[in-house]
Amino acid sequence: MSAFVVRSLTWCYIKVLLATAVCTKAGKAIISRQFVEMTRTRIEGLLAAFPKLMNTGKQHTFVETESVRYVYQPLEKLYMVLITTKNSNILEDLETLRLFSRVIPEYCRVLEESEISEHCFDLIFAFDEIVALGYRENVNLAQIRTFTEMDSHEEKVFRAVRETQEREAKAEMRRKAKELQQARRDAERQGKKVPGYGGFGSGGISGSSAASMITDAIIEPEKPKMTPAVMRPSGPSKALKLGAKGKDVENFVDKLKLEGEQISSSTKRSSEVAKVLSPPVNVESVHLKVEEKLSLTCGRDGGLQNLEVHGMIMLRVSDEKQGRIRLQVENDDKKGIQLQTHPNVDKKLFTTDSLIGLKNPEKSFPLNNDVGVLKWRLQTNDDAFIPLSINCWPSESATGCDVNIEYELQESTLELNDVTITIPVPAGVGAPLIGELDGEYRHDSRKNILEWNLPVIDAKNKTGSLEFSIAGQPNDFFPVTVSFVSKRNYCNIQVIGINHVDSNSPVRYSMETMLLVEKYEIL
Repeated sequence: MSAFVVRSLTWCYIKVLLATAVCTKAGKAIISRQFVEMTRTRIEGLLAAFPKLMNTGKQHTFVETESVRYVYQPLEKLYMVLITTKNSNILEDLETLRLFSRVIPEYCRVLEESEISEHCFDLIFAFDEIVALGYRENVNLAQIRTFTEMDSHEEKVFRAVRETQEREAKAEMRRKAKELQQARRDAERQGKKVPGYGGFGSGGISGSSAASMITDAIIEPEKPKMTPAVMRPSGPSKALKLGAKGKDVENFVDKLKLEGEQISSSTKRSSEVAKVLSPPVNVESVHLKVEEKLSLTCGRDGGLQNLEVHGMIMLRVSDEKQGRIRLQVENDDKKGIQLQTHPNVDKKLFTTDSLIGLKNPEKSFPLNNDVGVLKWRLQTNDDAFIPLSINCWPSESATGCDVNIEYELQESTLELNDVTITIPVPAGVGAPLIGELDGEYRHDSRKNILEWNLPVIDAKNKTGSLEFSIAGQPNDFFPVTVSFVSKRNYCNIQVIGINHVDSNSPVRYSMETMLLVEKYEIL
């Protein structure tokens, strides 16, 4: 009987789950968490033997040796592997494996070796929430996220109370300081001796000193004042130094980053747009700028509500000898745009020959000014004119919503750069669980948005999709907004040549084309 009891107790303490690891297809361990005492040599040997045991001809998700069982799942170029005892429950092991596989995209944007190594400690902490002492804990993904964030409601309440008390104390000190200053002014006005405050032995502190000390200690740290210098430096003044403002802004942004603040994406995006749409390096004395601004509103169930495009050709002449010129315009637009020339442009010449020239050919275009010589406008609600269609399909599930978003480039002549599709997400429910993804994503918990970023969308990359799951209702994911830039205009209007008025000889010129988004919403 005693031998049976000892054997039963020994069986109860056998660990079911020995270790979990993410490894390459060659068996190299990227991250490993052991739940029993195991040497590094032992775990590396088990993982190195794992690829040799797999039979590519069978569709199994586990392999066994004489001592252990490998339960695995492919992760693109990697493997998620659980090493268990042979007497473990394979169904429970598969469920545990699925949970481990769902945890990894929570911390890693891409399933690559470098990304997993970078977030190894976050993954280990999450693994420890799933398995304790070799056995699976009864937790789900949302609970793991909550446990690892260690977000304490009591701590928030304590901090809020402490901040309130500090504000009240500072307000009381300011009020006392004002009373002391007022008493000092009243005493000076009446010719009385200013009363002293405090003691510290034989000497007292005057009302002026006491008031100034409190003011310096309380008011000055909140709103520091610059003390004017008595003597001005003999060197040149720096008040109007060019570029100083930009340097100050950069220093301020660097300080914010050092303090842990996240800089708004608009600053970053403006610099990216400036790079994409930077003017030509060699700007000629005759320079053209073809600019279009697009505004679009669509319904979530399909259907274009409104599309407006405003375009303009601007001419800049910096050499007086090149002032008397004519622009040859090529209009291949088939969308039905409305054209309008500048009042000083010869409309008859433009209508008959598609040439932009002044009414008085003896005059020159203004020098060193951007002159709008031709503008156009397009307004429609025809679905065929949507340049980039966005379909957002949120569907309710047992844990919240499964959201599927697809894009398709309908205007194949365009090349869209720095595309950002912004989806609002519910607040206070944690980060979304990303499934299928083309491109990259970024979750902003402060603004409660999910940004889907694609560097280029063109004819070779016309479609893409994003799938994610999060707690919420279908209406929480609208409106979806889109932003992008392009070096090609939407309406097919271009300047194909510039000639002198008298000699009809060609003129060297430079040109930049840009398409900007003012509003792009799916309501």
